[in-house]
Amino acid sequence: MAILDAVERGRIGGEISLVVSDNAEAKGLDFANKKGLTAFCLLKTKEESRSEYFERIIALLEERRIDLIVMAGFMKVLSPNIIVKYKYRILNIHPALLPSFPGTHAQKQAVDYGVRVSGCTVHFVDEGVDTGPVILQEAVPVLPQDTEQTLSERILEREHVIFPEAVRLFCEGRLEVKGRRVVVKP
Repeated sequence: MAILDAVERGRIGGEISLVVSDNAEAKGLDFANKKGLTAFCLLKTKEESRSEYFERIIALLEERRIDLIVMAGFMKVLSPNIIVKYKYRILNIHPALLPSFPGTHAQKQAVDYGVRVSGCTVHFVDEGVDTGPVILQEAVPVLPQDTEQTLSERILEREHVIFPEAVRLFCEGRLEVKGRRVVVKP
């Protein structure tokens, strides 16, 4: 929703051409349909491998000539075939300051560990889990009374700021990967 808002306000020079979910109940599908966006729910069948499932998604992306994949609520780990095909063209948002607290329940991990600062990270997707080159990060304080829920809410507010910004930088051709570092060109 934050990315579509940035597109509609002219902050992002691109368009949302397709919304794909692996969850028929995803709020993003309802939102996309209400906004008139092309949206699909693609479920993995028991008979197909992960690679075959992502080949179906790749076919859909190629058919619509998609330049950038934005992982916003898509909770499946991608298979290597899609990661290789769209190298440095898949963005993910993670609710922690990577490399700290990768994987699921990052906010709970931060609260349980007792850190004073957490935050969010936008990164390119690679073959690992939350290991791709970091594009943008923003710190969020962890308050003494925080729970997973309260910290999650404050981090989400910042995610809605930095994710559209990373998409904007990508669309402007300003992101350059040099090894593990992402350089933002002027």
